[in-house]
Amino acid sequence: MANEDERPDTASGAGSRRTVLKGTLAGLAAGLAGAGAPAHGQAGTAGGGPAAVLPAFESTHDLKPLPFEPSGLKGLSTRLIESHWSNNYGGSVRALNETNRRLVEALADPDLPAFTYNDLKREHLMRSGSVVLHELYFDNLGGDGKASADLRGLIGRAFGTYDRWETEYRRIAAGLGGGCGWVVLGYNRQFGTLENYWMADHMHFPAATEPLLVMDMYEHSYHMDYGAATARYVDAFFANIQWDAVSARVEAL
Repeated sequence: MANEDERPDTASGAGSRRTVLKGTLAGLAAGLAGAGAPAHGQAGTAGGGPAAVLPAFESTHDLKPLPFEPSGLKGLSTRLIESHWSNNYGGSVRALNETNRRLVEALADPDLPAFTYNDLKREHLMRSGSVVLHELYFDNLGGDGKASADLRGLIGRAFGTYDRWETEYRRIAAGLGGGCGWVVLGYNRQFGTLENYWMADHMHFPAATEPLLVMDMYEHSYHMDYGAATARYVDAFFANIQWDAVSARVEAL
């Protein structure tokens, strides 16, 4: 049994954690207080709604530019990438903006049934997921597909070998071929593990997980170039991974 000198100072540790938490919350509050003007200039709503459109109801999202030149990708055509960015990702950005606008109006209507409001919230969830995942996807494209030795070692330690990780990642993608969904290499903060995740849509992301490498498996991401030949698209994806972006996400954990 540890003596008094060897026992951890639990009270001090708890106090330190509370100090850190208070600092984090204070920073978040300051950031929210300093947020920009209400979206679309809306300043007051009827029916007991918010006095101003706060960040939680921000209704303006801009398309994030591609971080690479589409013509420079290997095996993924400029036509495919530009269509994917403009029509699919861009469509979700525009739909999210419109959904947020309607949520502000709906919240101010005291007679609107809850189930009707929740239809908008479902759309909000779906479009938010689509926008975020598409931005992560495009940001981890545009590279030479060669992971650094450090990153290969990190992944290899989690999965046994780097090749075992890639085999599983590709197998998940193959199972999603011809349909829809995403494959995500993520760090699960709750479990403290790197894992590959299967996702059927934009709406069901694994809890407490930071995405590190994201691959779009909706048909719009490859059908224009490869039709039903999903494996060829997966090969092209791996040839274009921007591993520097993945490394930056790891470093930000």
